Amino acid sequence: MVVKSSATRQHMYKVGPMITRVSIVAVLGFALAACQPAIPDSGRGVGFDGTFEAQQAERDRALAASGAFAGGTAMPAPPQVASASLEPVNDGSPAAVAAETSRILDATRPGGVGNEAATNSGVEPLNASPSNPPPPVLTATGISRENNFDAVAGQRTIESDAARIAANRAQYRVVAPEALPDRSSAGPNIVAYALQNKHAVGTPIYTRRGFNKDRKYARACAQYSHPDQAQLAFLSNGGPAKDRAGMDPDGDGYACDWDPRPYRRGVEG
Repeated sequence: MVVKSSATRQHMYKVGPMITRVSIVAVLGFALAACQPAIPDSGRGVGFDGTFEAQQAERDRALAASGAFAGGTAMPAPPQVASASLEPVNDGSPAAVAAETSRILDATRPGGVGNEAATNSGVEPLNASPSNPPPPVLTATGISRENNFDAVAGQRTIESDAARIAANRAQYRVVAPEALPDRSSAGPNIVAYALQNKHAVGTPIYTRRGFNKDRKYARACAQYSHPDQAQLAFLSNGGPAKDRAGMDPDGDGYACDWDPRPYRRGVEG
């Protein structure tokens, strides 16, 4: 009688369930493999398995035996062509080569078969020969008569060209330069004003009195689409010393956010 120790019994208790689980997983794997369908051969029937040529040969034999197409219609008989209308086939034999050479020579001779004058446009072909007359020279087209020397030579002479030059000189007139208008008499110049005044924007120079300066400023400046126009109107109406319309409430001499610095930078470079 073999007496197993407690450690041995505990090891058997652990190994036994593990073996059972492995066996169950293996059985389930074999069952799933048996249930899966077989993967079809994608190359079978399309010629990759070597059966295409055999199937085509079998089909050709069946069509030849039945005398019909696959759709069931009768195969038409080949048209009967007269042998006289067919050109001889050059199979390389001396007789065929001689016949082909004779046919080409006959076609290239004047009046022969295949000649251009007989079978095409009716115009005899031009053969290369020194005795042939030169082809006619076509006149140039697409240019004016002024550039056509032949046409000009028949219409003009040296005397007529001299008379034309004299007439053109008689019509020539020299325009004398005129003095530029005085810009000082044309009204205020905002560029000159910007260069004459060196103080910065917002520096109070002139005294402004009155009420509702902000409202008068907004109403007066809204009439102009650009600050340059507002500054020009401001200077034309007594500015910068006087500001009747309220366009310069801070008294810096610049109306409606007009900025003289771009003009100063232009002169400074």
